[in-house]
Amino acid sequence: MKILIVAYEFPPSPSPQSLRWMFLSRELARLGHEVHVLTAEIATHVGSLADPENVTVHRSWAGPVRGLVAMLAQRKQARAATSASAPAAGSTDSPSGGPPASPPSGLNWKGRLMERIQRTAAYLVFPDIRGEWKWSARRRMHSLLRSLKPDLVISSHEPATTLQLGLSAARAGYPWVADLGDPVLAPYTPQRWRRKSWRLEARTCRHAKQLLVTNHGAKRLLVERHGIDGARVHVITQGFERRPSMAAAPRRRDGIVDALYTGSFYSFRQPGSLLAAVVGTPNVRLSIASIQVPDVVRDFASRHPDQVRLLGFLPHEQVIALQRQADLLVNIGNDDPAQVPGKFFEYLGAGKPILHISQHLGDDEAASILKGVGAGWVVDSREEAIAGALAMCVAAAEVPDRTEPRPGPIMEYSWDRIAGRLDRILFPDRASPPAVSAG
Repeated sequence: MKILIVAYEFPPSPSPQSLRWMFLSRELARLGHEVHVLTAEIATHVGSLADPENVTVHRSWAGPVRGLVAMLAQRKQARAATSASAPAAGSTDSPSGGPPASPPSGLNWKGRLMERIQRTAAYLVFPDIRGEWKWSARRRMHSLLRSLKPDLVISSHEPATTLQLGLSAARAGYPWVADLGDPVLAPYTPQRWRRKSWRLEARTCRHAKQLLVTNHGAKRLLVERHGIDGARVHVITQGFERRPSMAAAPRRRDGIVDALYTGSFYSFRQPGSLLAAVVGTPNVRLSIASIQVPDVVRDFASRHPDQVRLLGFLPHEQVIALQRQADLLVNIGNDDPAQVPGKFFEYLGAGKPILHISQHLGDDEAASILKGVGAGWVVDSREEAIAGALAMCVAAAEVPDRTEPRPGPIMEYSWDRIAGRLDRILFPDRASPPAVSAG
């Protein structure tokens, strides 16, 4: 079958939604589909992701502001490529040895000016600065619809721009599936866009052939909010890439527990209790790989450099390697129980125990999954609860390692298994061929 995926977030972007459709598009292609992706031409990170194999990617102008940012970034990278002995980005150091990579330095006046322009544009464009892609993307999408005549169009939200494009494809007569990473109307939606977000979410629920969400909390929210048939809403979680050749590194015997956090920090994901518990527990080190960290994290790292270390932005492959070298992987749950951090599923494939810090013990899907697969521990977000779990790890002869991801519950969250379920949802009457092995 021929599939057109509309996804603003796609490689080289390192975002969770980009990773989601990088892997899903690749696995759908391995299942025999002809997969095309329409995405934006945006600025890249050094060492960021490459397009998946056997997937045709079509890029269009990101818009006046984002397009300018992309052009300037490309020029900067071209200059860096021609300069002698340019320093490598990121760090290959493990969280257990060697100096951590320095966090990104402050912006110069040009960077500050461009940041101010982007903030202003984001205030004016729905749903944010990424919305300016809509006009060029709509023209390119309808051109692709005429030339490709796909059997199915899939919109990858966020941003909500892709849902507007999906509605346009549906009006043109193409079957449309909406992948809602989060509801359009979310707790963090700016007040000025809340009414428009609700209307777009409602129209999406009415007109999409199928709706995909990442967890059961989001499914319940959409069904209750819009009164739709729950059979049209399918839970397709985030996942991890199966890597049989990469064994998890054994724990060292020096008595130190090296913990690692590789997620993002948002207003609904607070790290204060975790940081206080780490510095209050002897023989625990926490390394943080994140593109941006809040002031509280920088403050703890500057005052306790032996226990809290900042690795800055690291390419995806380095992050995966670090996860397999750590003793303990730390996951901070969201305030909103209708969300499960994408990194949580990535952790499941690392072969190391997970400490999940829950803010809703009675209604936390990540906690339920973790308990179901027996891959770690769940604690509430109080400092003393986190410190108790860390002290238990230090006191043990070793942190109990899990084995390499095994057939069974954990493997249900590998991208190839997830794509197989998605294939059956999208094309229930099609007999899927066996998946092509990744190697």
